[in-house]
Amino acid sequence: MKKIIIPFMVLALVACHDSKEKEENSTKEIALKYPETKKVDTVTNYFDTEVKDPYRWLEDDRSEETEAWVKKENKVTFNYLSQIPYRDSLKERLSTLWNYEKIGAPSKEGDYTYFSKNDGLQNQYVIYRYKTGEDPSTAEVFLNPNKFSEDGTTSLGGMSFSENGNLLAYSISEGGSDWRKVMIMNAETKEITEDTLVDIKFSGMSWKGDEGFFYSSYDKPKGSELSAKTDQHKLYYHKLGTPQKEDKLIFGGTEAEKHRYVGGSVTEDNKYLIIRASTSTSGNKLFLKDLSKQNSPLKTIIGNTDTDTYVIENKDNKLFLVTNYNAPNKKIVTVDAANPSSDNWTDFIAETENVLSPSTGGGYFFAEYMKDAVSVIKQYDYEGKLVRDVELPGIGSVGGFGTKKEEKELYYSFTNYITPGSIYKYNIEKGTSELYRKPKIDFQSEKYESKQVFFTSKDGTKVPMIITYKKGIELNGKNPTILYGYGGFNISLTPSFSIANAVWMEQGGIYAVPNLRGGGEYGKKWHDAGIKTKKQNVFDDFIAAAEYLIENDYTSSDYLAIRGGSNGGLLVGATMTQRPQLMKVALPAVGVLDMLRYHTFTAGAGWAYDYGTAEDSKEMFDYLYKYSPVHNVKEGTAYPATLVTTGDHDDRVVPAHSFKFAAELQAKQTGNNPVLIRIETNAGHGAGTPVSKTIEQYADIFGFTLWNMGFENLPKE
Repeated sequence: MKKIIIPFMVLALVACHDSKEKEENSTKEIALKYPETKKVDTVTNYFDTEVKDPYRWLEDDRSEETEAWVKKENKVTFNYLSQIPYRDSLKERLSTLWNYEKIGAPSKEGDYTYFSKNDGLQNQYVIYRYKTGEDPSTAEVFLNPNKFSEDGTTSLGGMSFSENGNLLAYSISEGGSDWRKVMIMNAETKEITEDTLVDIKFSGMSWKGDEGFFYSSYDKPKGSELSAKTDQHKLYYHKLGTPQKEDKLIFGGTEAEKHRYVGGSVTEDNKYLIIRASTSTSGNKLFLKDLSKQNSPLKTIIGNTDTDTYVIENKDNKLFLVTNYNAPNKKIVTVDAANPSSDNWTDFIAETENVLSPSTGGGYFFAEYMKDAVSVIKQYDYEGKLVRDVELPGIGSVGGFGTKKEEKELYYSFTNYITPGSIYKYNIEKGTSELYRKPKIDFQSEKYESKQVFFTSKDGTKVPMIITYKKGIELNGKNPTILYGYGGFNISLTPSFSIANAVWMEQGGIYAVPNLRGGGEYGKKWHDAGIKTKKQNVFDDFIAAAEYLIENDYTSSDYLAIRGGSNGGLLVGATMTQRPQLMKVALPAVGVLDMLRYHTFTAGAGWAYDYGTAEDSKEMFDYLYKYSPVHNVKEGTAYPATLVTTGDHDDRVVPAHSFKFAAELQAKQTGNNPVLIRIETNAGHGAGTPVSKTIEQYADIFGFTLWNMGFENLPKE
C-alpha cells in the first residue's frame, strides 16, 4: 500500500541575531509522498521462529525493479531537500572552507621525494614529486587521479614502490567499489609497463625487491560482484613480465581451511615474507617464509586466531612482534625467526595501562599510546631502552610516526577537533620537532574549544566523551547538536579535524564524540565488552551520552541528532528504534541494519567476531533479532526525522541494508517527521568519494538536520 504523508507542520525558528532562541512557532509545508514499495511473502525460519522479510527483493542490486525504486526514492528525497531555503548557503560555505591547499607528508622513494596535494576543491588528491635534495618548488605532477574518470568517481586506492623506487604498483577504485584494478608503472618515465591486473580486493601490494609483488584477492563471485558472498581470500605473487593468469598462489585456496582475509608483506630488508590469515576482523594466524632461501617452507608463528599479532620489524633473524597475547593493551616481543612460536617470545616493550600502537623509523621504535583517546609517543632503541618521551604540539592525535631505517628524519601529522591537520618534521636523533606545513584555512580555531567529560553508562561503566563547540556558547538546552559514534571492531575514535564539522560548529552547533565500548580506546577488554551478546552495552553507552548532553543543558531532545556510519549506522538504527523520542534527527550512513542476513553478503561473514550470526545458536539469533534495526521498526511509532544515506556501489555494507530499513520506516512511521533515503550513485562505502559529492552530501545532511530541528534560517551570527 502506498504510504502518503500529508503536508506537515514544521516548528520554525525566527532568528534573533543575539540569542538565536525560538521566539515563536511558524509553519512550513512540504508535501511528501513516498514511492510505493511492494511487499513479498518471503519468510525465513530461525530456530522455529518465522521471520518475515517483505523487502527481500531490494537485495537484488542488478534488477530493474530495484533500480527503479532507487530513482523514485531519490526523486522524493532531492525534491524535499531542494526546498530547504539555506541548503545552497551551506553548500557555499562548505565549498569556501574546503577550498584551501592540502599537502600530505613527504616520503622518499628511489631518487625522488613524493607527496600528495589538493589545490582545494579537486575531487582527488594529486601525487607530486621532486628530486630529493632539490627545492620542493620544482615538484612536478607524477600521478593525477582526477584524470582517471570525467566525473571524479575513480580514485587512487594505494601505491607501492619497488625496492629501488624505479617501479610503482598502484590500485584504482571505480565508483567507490572495494574491487580494485592494479597498474604497474615505470616511475622514471611514467609509462604503464604491463597489462592491468583485475579483480583484486582488500589488498596491499608488497614488493619482493624489483622482481614482482604479492597481493590478495577473492575469486570473482558468481552473481552480483557488488553483493555476492566472498569468503575465500588468497595471496598471490605477480612476477613482472608475466600475465596475471600465471600469478602464483602462495597461500589460501583450500576448501578444508578458508580464510576471509589474507595479507602478505615483505620485510624492509627483503628477507622474510610475513603472512596474516583471519576468519574474522579480530584475531589472526601468522606465518613466515624465508625469501633468502630457495623453496623455503612456510613456518607457523601462530596457528590459531586467538590473538591479534603481527611482525613490525626484523633485525637480521630477530623478529619484533606486536601482540595482545596475554596483553590486552598490546606489547612488543622478540623471537628468533628460526623458532618463532610463542613459547620462545621475550618481552621487548611491556604492556602498560594504555593501548599501544607502535611504528618504526630511523633505527628506533616509536610507541604511540592512547591515553583517554589522545596520543602519547615514547621513543625506544633496538635494545628496548627508552630514549625519550616525544614532545607533541598539543593534545590530540598524531599519525605517520614512521619511516625507513636509514632516514634521519620523519614527518608526522597532528590534529584535534579544532586544529586542522598540520605536518611536523621530526629529527630522529635529537628528538626535536619543527612545523613543516600548516594549512591556510578560513577557520578561527581559537574561537572554539574541546572538553573531555566522563559519563556513566547504564551498568555503571565510565565512558569518555569529547564535546566541541564555539567558546561562550550558552548552555540553555537549545543548541543544535550532533552526537557521533561508532563502537565496534576495535576501532578508536581519536580527535581529528573535519571541515564539515567546522561548518557545523560555525552555525552554533555542538559536536560530541563518545568513546563507546566495542572500540579499541582501552584495549581488547573494551572491545570485547561491546560484542555479540554484549552489543547492547554499545547502544546503552550512546544513549547515556545523549542523556548526559541533555541533562547538562548542552542540548535537548528537540535539538539532538545522532549520526554514525557503517557499524556506526547500526548504532544509530538500534538507538533510534529503542529510544525514538530521545533525538529529533537520526542520520544512519551506510549502515549494517539487517542483523539476520548481514553475513550473507560480500565479506560480511568476517564480522561475526563482533556480531555473531543468526545461525550460531538460538541464543545468538534471539539477541540479534531483538535489536536488528530492520526487524524492530514498529507500527504506530513516531520515529525521529531520518535521512538514511548510502551508495549504490557500496560492496562492503551493501545498500540493501539501507533500502530495507528505509522501506520499513516509511511504511510504519507515525506523525509528521520525514523518513528519506539519499542514495549516491556511482559511490561506495565512502573512501575515494569525490570532493564535489562530499560537499553536496554534507550540505544535505546539515540542511535536513537543522530544518527538522525547526530552524527556518541558519542559526549563525
